[in-house]
This record gives sequence, C-alpha cells and structure tokens, in this order.
Amino acid sequence: MIDKEYLLKSIRDIPDFPKPGIVFKDITTLLNDAKAFTMLMEHLEDRYKKHHLDFIAGIESRGFIFGAALATRLGIGFVPVRKKGKLPYTTVSEKYTLEYGVDEIEIHIDAFRDKKEAKVLLIDDLIATGGTAEAASRLIKKVGANLVEACFIINLKFLNGEEKIKKHTNFYSVLEIE
Repeated sequence: MIDKEYLLKSIRDIPDFPKPGIVFKDITTLLNDAKAFTMLMEHLEDRYKKHHLDFIAGIESRGFIFGAALATRLGIGFVPVRKKGKLPYTTVSEKYTLEYGVDEIEIHIDAFRDKKEAKVLLIDDLIATGGTAEAASRLIKKVGANLVEACFIINLKFLNGEEKIKKHTNFYSVLEIE
C-alpha cells in the first residue's frame, strides 16, 4: 500500500528556484529516503507488471532514475530520451516550445530494437506544462513504438500539462499537487 502523504512529505520544496516565484519540487530527498523510494518503486512495479511492457522510456534526467529502477524491477529494457546532441548514434528528434523559446529532445532511431509495436511506458519525475512529455510521446510513436501510458511521480495539476499528454496516451500520476 502506498502512503501518498509520506511520499509528499519526503519531497523538499525549494522556493524561488530556478527563478523567483517558482517552488521547485526536489525529489532528491525522496531518493535518499529508502522507505519512500522503496514504497514508490513497489507501487509502480505493482501497477505496471500486468501491462506486459517491452521498454520504459525515461525523460532526461530524473526520469532516468525512476525509469531505470522500474525497468530493472520488471525485467525489461530502458531507453533514454535526451536533450539534443547527447546521444551517440543516429537519432530522431522532436521540438517543443518553452516559455521563452524552443528546445529539442532525441531518441535513438533503433531505441526499441526494431521490435514492431513495442509496448512502452514513458516516465518522468514531474509534469508541469507538459511540453517535454508531449514531445517525448510524439517521439516514441515516431520510431514505431506503442506508447501504453505516460507516468509521472508528481503532477502539478494547476499547470494543466496532463491535458497535453491525454491527447497522445493514457496518463497516470502518483502524486497530485493542486
């Protein structure tokens, strides 16, 4: 059983980071709380073991932590979704808009090892406005995989990022902040 209150309390708030008016949700305190991290990973394993996934794709960089840990628990592969220019092999990219410009993420062209219709879970620590996650969703589909669901540890509901993802796949968040 997951104790959402305990998990929420294990996440540190950092006011005015990275700029004034933002309250940053620091998950490093959840990661170094063995009870919280184990509880979270057990919850995610229980949720996804019946999905018969082939891969987990994690968004740089905190999605790597949760994605790789969950992939190991499920006995499946992990695929990194990275910022442009960070992957060493042939990639496919997807641009997305930021508050003040455009950014781009990439995935290896053979990320899902040519497995037709690979069943993939997308994971990240937090969803805010949803731009990066939406781009990652499009990217996974672009390389021919079947995106089963997008999972986030924290959903900042007041920023409505969830709505962007629901246009592309199923959506799940462990914790919600109104």
